[in-house]
Amino acid sequence: MPQPILRLNSISKYFGMTKALSDMSITFNSGEVHAIVGENGAGKSTIIKIMTGIHQPTSGTIELDGKASIMTGPQAAREAGIVAIYQEPMVFPDLDVAENIFISDNSDGLLMRPSEQRKRASALIKRIGIKLDPSRIASGLTLAEQQAVEIARALSQDVRVLIMDEPTASLSAHEAGQLRKIAQNLAGQGVAVVYISHRLEEIFEISDRVTVIRDGSHISTKPIAEVTSDGMITEMVGRGFSKYFEKATSTTRDEVILEVRNLTLEGVFENISFDLHRGEVLCMAGLVGARRTDVALALFGIMPPTSGVVKFKGQTAKFTTPRAAIEAGIAYVSEDRRKLGLAMPMAIKSNVSIVTLDDFLSPLGLLKSEKERKAARHFIDSLNIRTPDVETPVGMLSGGNQQKVMLAKWLNLNPDLFIFDEPTRGIDIGAKAEVHDLIRSVAAKGGAALLISSDLPEVLAMGDRILVMREGHQMSILKHSEATQESIMLHATGQRQETI
Repeated sequence: MPQPILRLNSISKYFGMTKALSDMSITFNSGEVHAIVGENGAGKSTIIKIMTGIHQPTSGTIELDGKASIMTGPQAAREAGIVAIYQEPMVFPDLDVAENIFISDNSDGLLMRPSEQRKRASALIKRIGIKLDPSRIASGLTLAEQQAVEIARALSQDVRVLIMDEPTASLSAHEAGQLRKIAQNLAGQGVAVVYISHRLEEIFEISDRVTVIRDGSHISTKPIAEVTSDGMITEMVGRGFSKYFEKATSTTRDEVILEVRNLTLEGVFENISFDLHRGEVLCMAGLVGARRTDVALALFGIMPPTSGVVKFKGQTAKFTTPRAAIEAGIAYVSEDRRKLGLAMPMAIKSNVSIVTLDDFLSPLGLLKSEKERKAARHFIDSLNIRTPDVETPVGMLSGGNQQKVMLAKWLNLNPDLFIFDEPTRGIDIGAKAEVHDLIRSVAAKGGAALLISSDLPEVLAMGDRILVMREGHQMSILKHSEATQESIMLHATGQRQETI
């Protein structure tokens, strides 16, 4: 029978007057995968930081093996066997696998010999059930392999509680499956695995128990056999989402806003051809490596194509810079909001105005601060961005609210064409529904949306038509009425191809 390892007893956490957690109690057992689910901003990250000693609770206690324990910092948590791995792996690219695994190890004050490192690394890698050469340089590892290195590093520190925070958000379906098997393997060896994910299908596949939290409070903890998808979503967001995956009525108009013919970037993709109408949502589907993002970057002027014709609003367009595309009325919502989409240390108001900064300057070049604040407050209200004020640095917001700020900066531009690249990656189902409503609103008002997504239910819910790519080649364009998850995957894997 699973035995309790770690218990949170009535934990509350305040940051000034802001409540992050309220009377939170959860028990984590050895030998099980315990999922924690909730919307962005529900308090999941605060729980992790308290468990790993980054934050101290305002009130409440932590028990380890039935005894009160104080995690004075991350080092104390690691010594207690509590380790977290995150969505973005932290490996040193110029070191090999073994060196990365033992990067923080100091055996009796002496560094391990390379041969001993590789021997111990092989044993740890074997324990998690994968094949990986300990002498391989980390710079060539896939994201899934980097995650495996982090898990092996945790095992080298005698991990007892392994916290996995959105570990598959950046992985392909195959890589995500491998990582889930590793988690279940570790649970079978007695480790308490705490699994946090917005992918609900993963929760049902991997979990033994599920805890739902909302607005910093514990809602429920149940065995997975007693959990339903609709019930979990309702508990997460406080309302039902039975129509979340239903296709809305198309608002497609006759006018073609974007014409693409034989678009090619040598060595990357070739002969991409499609029309995009006003009021239409055209989805681009495909597996990792299909080169969908590269097509979007070419259209936005970041990676100009080597050949092909693009017409935007009836005029031949050759965008060689993003600024040229922006001035023409095209917005690009990047899949990587932290690196490419937002200035994390800057305030919400500054991020909202950054694309259209000239509109906020006086004739003398001085910033009109009140106009900037007013614009930010407008989007905070209209997009339901959860924040204390417009001065809050974007990096302090939850992932879903960061995504909304990135959308706000482009909405402020009022573009004719939106390119959305994985717009709901890593955000909760409530925020997804809000982003979907926003995309539909853009189309309904006469704009157009090119939506890149790896989430097939999202593709089917949003796409009026679906362009499927594989390894830089266009495989088909499917009408919504003829598209299913199975038909999309047949085209994406090359088992079926239509003449374009």
